[in-house]
Amino acid sequence: MHSIPQVEYRAPMADQTESSISINASPAQIMEVIADLPAYPQWSDGITSVTVLSKYEDDNRPADARFSLASGPIKDTYELEYDWDGNRKVTWTLTTAEMLTAMDGEYELTDNGNGSTTVHYRLQVDVKIPMIGMLKRKAEKVIVDTALKGLKIRVESGAGSVV
Repeated sequence: MHSIPQVEYRAPMADQTESSISINASPAQIMEVIADLPAYPQWSDGITSVTVLSKYEDDNRPADARFSLASGPIKDTYELEYDWDGNRKVTWTLTTAEMLTAMDGEYELTDNGNGSTTVHYRLQVDVKIPMIGMLKRKAEKVIVDTALKGLKIRVESGAGSVV
């Protein structure tokens, strides 16, 4: 059984939620798991399916992908556009959705020099229906928390690694 990873929360900036976690792996190993979008339903609670729509020719990483999400009050099918910066950072921007008007975020990886990497996650979610800001931040926090904990368990278990 896995122990529950601890996530360090930071006060959210104006319209986003931020958090970070330390993972016992290299940035390359972590980015490999992050870039494997179709595997997200196996480790990221709320994501029910992912289809990669296009890839970058230079590194074969996803450029555009369609997600199905069911997380608390937020249920939607949406598309994201990705921008990769090697094994240092990946950002994404919402391009189409039914209910969401924003699902923009980034993972930034910092090598700690001791075999571990700090993963910093920022996320902004907004929806078409009126929702109290506090509820939006709570939804973001749940998404960020479960994503970071799921990422840590997935990477440290060796699941998804290319051998």
